[in-house]
Amino acid sequence: MRLRSLFILNAVLGFGFGVGFLLLPGTMVKLYGMEPIPSANLLGQLFGVELIAVGLLCWFVRGISDPAAQRAIMLALLIADVAGLIVVLIGTLSGVMNAVGWSGVVIYAVLAAGYAYFRFIKPGVP
Repeated sequence: MRLRSLFILNAVLGFGFGVGFLLLPGTMVKLYGMEPIPSANLLGQLFGVELIAVGLLCWFVRGISDPAAQRAIMLALLIADVAGLIVVLIGTLSGVMNAVGWSGVVIYAVLAAGYAYFRFIKPGVP
């Protein structure tokens, strides 16, 4: 896999889930086994906005070639994905989210592993 492909994957996932949470927060919250109350829906929409922002960022930087910019972006996304992985893992293991929460665990783990690979194992590989 190339870094460009990882950015595109992140863009598609971020934008897709982001639009879902922004426009259909009750449906998305309920899909994960949570009660679609107004406060959860609002947080779902805010989460959607942030996912869209990450998706757009990844789309816009998919062709970036500046090594310093690549390293900075990968490190920021790696940290965010590891934090997301921890949060969604705790939420799923504690029963706050149902089994669909494991999809979030997988997504965050794959993205974190990808950014760690390009940032630390194969730095400089586009």
